[in-house]
Amino acid sequence: MENAYLLLGSNMGDRKAYLQQSIAMLSRVGRVMRLSSLYESEPWGFDHSTGWFLNQAVELATGTDAPELLHALHEIEQTLGRLRTNGTYRARTIDIDIILLGNRIIRTPELTIPHSLMEQRMFVLQPLSELIPDAVHPILRLTIAQLAAQCTDTALVQRYANE
Repeated sequence: MENAYLLLGSNMGDRKAYLQQSIAMLSRVGRVMRLSSLYESEPWGFDHSTGWFLNQAVELATGTDAPELLHALHEIEQTLGRLRTNGTYRARTIDIDIILLGNRIIRTPELTIPHSLMEQRMFVLQPLSELIPDAVHPILRLTIAQLAAQCTDTALVQRYANE
């Protein structure tokens, strides 16, 4: 068993319900250990008119290997109505990204761990730093708190008032 750190995001429909449903479905691949607070953030990489995201970091204890975990997360997304597009950012019912998986470094055409853009996205770093501020990025050799402190992302990320 090792800890996977996931980031959930939704900006369509009942965002909070989509997060809760996906968290419940994570029991298929492990045990949810901890959850960050909910955060609301501007969409990153596309038009704001589609609605702001509700994000949450999840610590998942899992014995599932990385490709199988990714496949299971895609199945959860599909069950909850996620439509995938080729590299285009758009509104979605649910998005589940693997940010970290223990101290592993994985580079395949299907999967990159640590997540390749995590240090550029405050909507990832803020909830993650709530859970594991002292965890060290296995490539950059900086803690999550240090990455958050030096992140230049100016998109607004705020704690969600309706937790």
